[in-house]
Amino acid sequence: MKLTRRSALATAAGTAAAVSLSQRLASADAAVGSKGRIHHSVCKWCYPKVSLEELCRAAKDIGLASIELLGPGEWPVLARHGLTCAMTSNPTRDGLGGINKAFNRTEHHDALVAAYSEWIPAAAKAGLKNVICFSGNRGGMDDETGLVNCAVGLKRLMPLCEQHGITLVMELLNSKVDHKDYQCDHSAWGVELCHRVGSDRFKLLYDIYHMQIMEGDVIATIRKQHAHIAHYHTGGVPGRNEIDETQELNYPAIMQAIVATGFQGHVAQEFVPKRPDVLASLKQGVRICDV
Repeated sequence: MKLTRRSALATAAGTAAAVSLSQRLASADAAVGSKGRIHHSVCKWCYPKVSLEELCRAAKDIGLASIELLGPGEWPVLARHGLTCAMTSNPTRDGLGGINKAFNRTEHHDALVAAYSEWIPAAAKAGLKNVICFSGNRGGMDDETGLVNCAVGLKRLMPLCEQHGITLVMELLNSKVDHKDYQCDHSAWGVELCHRVGSDRFKLLYDIYHMQIMEGDVIATIRKQHAHIAHYHTGGVPGRNEIDETQELNYPAIMQAIVATGFQGHVAQEFVPKRPDVLASLKQGVRICDV
């Protein structure tokens, strides 16, 4: 079966004790002698044959401060290894909350608000800062209606996010190759949604792979819209493989642009390795991005 982001996003139960985020970042930077200007993370779903424990043990050598898109049952494992989860996975309820069915339909809002109302305090208790969310697919819906509906649902969660210091982060995904019909597929749409929600506790996950496919102008967009971006994902284009010279994006230049904005969050490797030594590919990706 082909590995996909959709099939890999899973949730679990439980909470974890908080560990100081600044301590985790400093520890990861010191361990590998990294430049410390980019805080490195990785999406676990890209490494299905590597156990979470094994990935945690390798993190110090690789230069990771975080392993992400994980649920509450996995957060304590990270904490034991001095790591954080820079972006949690999404809660689901009644089949809602994933990439396809989420905030762009008002009939989903009650279930989503209930699910996130449990997840957000749990993430805060574990010392985490960012929780992912999605727009949902268009299904014939025009972009203006999607904006209106998403803003209505997300505004219901902003007081809870503000109370707990959690940022709800909607991911920008491509609708050409990987996620057909997904609505939040252009940065301009996502930025407009940020304006309509009107809280610093709602921002975007700028996935460089996805936005290169949809619109290009990656560095220009980062420079212009960085105030609305809470998190970044990498990936090779074309193919979502290693981010080295085999593909079209210049990741050192992109990372320099991110650093120049004063960004203090995380950049997560989200490519699917083609080489047999997947951890070597991951280490190479982190080194490429450590500008």
